[in-house]
Amino acid sequence: STDGGRNLSLDSIPMGLPMSDPSAWATAMNNLGMAPMGMTGQPLLPDFDPALGMMTGIPPINPMMPGLGIVPPPIPPDMPAVKEIIHCKSCTLFPPNPHLPPPATRERPPGCKTVFVGGLPENGTEQIIMEVFEQCGEVIAIRKSKKNFCHIRFAEEFMVDKALYLSGYRIRLGSSTDKKDTGRLHVDFAQARDDLYEWECKQRMLAREERHRRRLAEERFRPPSPPPVVHYSDHECSVVAEKLKDDTKFSEAIQTLLTWIERGEVNRRTANNFYSMIQSANSHIRRLVNEKAAHEKEMEEAKEKFKLALSGILVQFEQIVAVYHSASKQKAWDHFTKAQRKNISVWCKQAEEIRNIHNDELMGIRREEEMEMSDEEIEDPSEMKETEESALVSQVEALKEENDSLRWQLDAYRNEVELLKQEQGKASRDEDTTKDQQMKLLQQALQGMQKHLLKVQEEYKKREAELEKVKEDKLKIETLLESLKEQESSMSRVCACSQEKECPVEKTLSNSPVKSEREVLLVGIISTFLHVHPFGASIEYICSYLQRLDSKICTAEVEVLMTRLQNTFRQELSGVGASLEKRWKFCGFDGLKMT
Repeated sequence: STDGGRNLSLDSIPMGLPMSDPSAWATAMNNLGMAPMGMTGQPLLPDFDPALGMMTGIPPINPMMPGLGIVPPPIPPDMPAVKEIIHCKSCTLFPPNPHLPPPATRERPPGCKTVFVGGLPENGTEQIIMEVFEQCGEVIAIRKSKKNFCHIRFAEEFMVDKALYLSGYRIRLGSSTDKKDTGRLHVDFAQARDDLYEWECKQRMLAREERHRRRLAEERFRPPSPPPVVHYSDHECSVVAEKLKDDTKFSEAIQTLLTWIERGEVNRRTANNFYSMIQSANSHIRRLVNEKAAHEKEMEEAKEKFKLALSGILVQFEQIVAVYHSASKQKAWDHFTKAQRKNISVWCKQAEEIRNIHNDELMGIRREEEMEMSDEEIEDPSEMKETEESALVSQVEALKEENDSLRWQLDAYRNEVELLKQEQGKASRDEDTTKDQQMKLLQQALQGMQKHLLKVQEEYKKREAELEKVKEDKLKIETLLESLKEQESSMSRVCACSQEKECPVEKTLSNSPVKSEREVLLVGIISTFLHVHPFGASIEYICSYLQRLDSKICTAEVEVLMTRLQNTFRQELSGVGASLEKRWKFCGFDGLKMT
């Protein structure tokens, strides 16, 4: 170019250049620990694992993450990366001497996407440069100079690190050895205004997002502002006055009235309106008092209902505990097993604990009522004479209930003492026998396991014998089926030869329950099948076997045929309830005697 460099867009870059030796690029990218990418952006090695190197002793380098601008860690000097020859379409790249130190690079600029490439051949063109560096990633632009160097701008930051891998390679155009067709590549970071501008834009965008997140977090924890209150006017005053008379809208209206008064809306012209609204608020006090009295009445009724229900529950608990105690007496106790006795004792203790808890709760409620009554007497000494008789009656009832509960508790404590005595006496006797019983239980468990193992082995042998028998029966059925087929063919020949003999045969078949030769064959096959299964088989099992021979056979046809032949086949029911099953059995031998 005449001006020393020009920009190239993606449309003007020939991206379809084939690569003569893709394995060289794959090896080169693998030495960096990067996933080898082809010309079209597809991976050259689909099963490439960046954590594993193709050569032992070479530590893998993680690929650059796009947009982060992180430089990969340098390779240790004692473990140099082995570079290989790279063959391209128009040129060949020869690796540098591995014993030489790595080429020096400048400090990486922030957001760097542009590289400086020096040491190009004098006869090198932009097409050759594109052919070499497009393997590192998407090239945005190439600015080539007349002095054998150029600047290449990539689409992403991580592509720059792939391009730096080619630094130090010797390039040769074709097979020429001319000095103008050779050169040593030097690739380094380049500082470009476009890269810096994009990086600053990205940083500003991240800062905006962070500020937005912080503002959302602050607004989330900020208390909500109170709802706005309308300004005073005659119309709004009438609306608020109506709302003050409505129980559902009173709280909203009283807040508006309070705000108006605090704002200083009261004057000589509006004083009467404000007085009427304050009077409406005062009348709402009576409604609140009546509402509170109704709620207190409901609470008292609920307390009384709860107390009655709790008393009924306590009575039932006492009855249950009495049942446990009667079952613990000597007459019935001796007839229970040890496990049953233990369960009864545990249940009895649990029932007594729950009963005591409910009893304490009931007594607490009564004490609170007595304390409330005493407070009312202290507060209202003038009404003491009027309520004296009712208080005495209630105290008598409370004393009666307390006496009953104390009597129940005393009975429960007595029963618990008796149970403890019995358990202590039994514990001294049972301590000596527990070890012997445990040994006996272990021996019985071992014997049971041995018996179960023997049963399983016997059952396995029986199953094997049954399997062998089924195989033999299957062979017999197959031979019988072949013979039946031969008989069918012979009968068809006889029927074709003599038409006169067919008529009496058809008459006999029409008179008998078997209507055709096909049914005769079915009867023979079903008889043989059921003879093999002496315990019978379901109609579905029989039809599944017949459908292997002829897929046109249906269940209804077979069931009708077997129902007609009552002396040959018999249907029985086996099982109980949901497991009830109908089974067909062969009874031809018994039917022969009957007929």
